[in-house]
Amino acid sequence: MNSLHQVATPELLRIAADHLSRHDLLLAPVIARAGISDITPHTRYYQRLVESIIGQQLSVKAASSIRKRFVDLFGGTFPAPESILEKSVEDLRGVGFSYAKARYVQDVALHVIEGKLTFDTIDQLSNDEIIAKLTDVKGVGEWTAHMFMMFCMGRMDVLPVGDLGIKNGIMKLYGFDALPTPEQVRETAVKYNWHPYESVASWYIWHSLDNQPK
Repeated sequence: MNSLHQVATPELLRIAADHLSRHDLLLAPVIARAGISDITPHTRYYQRLVESIIGQQLSVKAASSIRKRFVDLFGGTFPAPESILEKSVEDLRGVGFSYAKARYVQDVALHVIEGKLTFDTIDQLSNDEIIAKLTDVKGVGEWTAHMFMMFCMGRMDVLPVGDLGIKNGIMKLYGFDALPTPEQVRETAVKYNWHPYESVASWYIWHSLDNQPK
């Protein structure tokens, strides 16, 4: 398997930790404290994408509450795309969605129904191809695509260059005077040999701030 398409397993995560510890002496103490990353891929791709949209710009508690009310709207089972489109925007507003999020979730459903977004073959795509597919959906940006690839698909070599936690962590660990730009994040990854384990390096950067996404 191409290293760009490697999927996290306990053994690969141990290999990644060893690689990063040897190549990045500034990250090594973080790795020693944190232990092996717990990135655990799953295949609930459609559900994760919908839940990612629901959770945007919300606290963990608020997002969890709205997700529960959303599922309850469909009898306690996570709805198929067709079921989502049977509900109106006002129905979704009634469980706590904004107008925008209601439209975004319906757009996910429409993309799946029309075959524009197919999850059964997404594992075969490159990172850039996955980003292009996901960001074609309204309300899904590059950050959401990066989180999807890392924590849902378990891709080992994803670098979330726009993530604030990553920028903060790099600034503190690597002595930047200000938040690094996306290009500086990429340069840091190259300088410290994070490839082909950029996802795992990012996990440790978040861990250094005690600010790990899920």
